[in-house]
Amino acid sequence: MFKMEFREPTPSAVASPNSSNPSSPSTPTSPPVVISPCAGCKILRRRCADKCMLAPYFPPTEPAKFTNAHRVFGASNIIKFLQELPESQRADAVSSMVYEASARIRDPVYGCAGAICQLQKQVNELQAQLAKAQAEVVNMQLQQANLVGALLCMEATAPPPQPHPQQLAVDTFMCSPQSYHSNPGFIDDDENNNNLGSLWEPL
Repeated sequence: MFKMEFREPTPSAVASPNSSNPSSPSTPTSPPVVISPCAGCKILRRRCADKCMLAPYFPPTEPAKFTNAHRVFGASNIIKFLQELPESQRADAVSSMVYEASARIRDPVYGCAGAICQLQKQVNELQAQLAKAQAEVVNMQLQQANLVGALLCMEATAPPPQPHPQQLAVDTFMCSPQSYHSNPGFIDDDENNNNLGSLWEPL
């Protein structure tokens, strides 16, 4: 007896409908999305997972941030710090670590403490300058107040101005018409002067 065996056709043997009709339009396929690993995973040469702890704070466009922090603190310590903090404080913690690492690289002896001391020195100098300027302003205000007070005292104690004697006599005469009746000879002298002048008139 013959034994019949049935074998399923392989995918390569099954002809697709598109292959039988080459003129039919092909289905457009979207280009594959390439996800770049974060700067931490890229420097550590490991696969960046979907929930990578470093991805939100060390983007691939800023590799220097993770390089400095990894050089001073180490990747394992950075991840440990972030895991111990709530998510709302992680961004500030990363900024602090990056700043401290950069300061430690610039100044290996003092690190960020040297920068803080320098800034505190500048603050003290500026505060001293501000206090000096405020003292000068108060001194100028006191001098101005004293000068105004002296001027007011001088005006209060100064005697009123006296009129000139000739001007006083003229004003008195102009203001008192009774002077004409008290000195009638004033008009007589004018008449005598006119009579004397007529004697010298030419013939």
